[in-house]
Amino acid sequence: MPSLPRQILGILLLLGGLFWFLPILGLWMIPLGLLILSIDFQWARRGYLSIISWLRKRRGHRKRKKAD
Repeated sequence: MPSLPRQILGILLLLGGLFWFLPILGLWMIPLGLLILSIDFQWARRGYLSIISWLRKRRGHRKRKKAD
């Protein structure tokens, strides 16, 4: 996929994620947009990786809570 359409798709997904309170649009669009943009931009790669690490820590915390 060429760079420009990929960048447009990533930006549209990020913008759609800002309207998470509407039906169909949601917070799931932000990590997906960052993932697509991370191919071309370092700042998006850092943002995507920080979201993924936050989710992993959160999931691990939840698993530890259930074990208690």
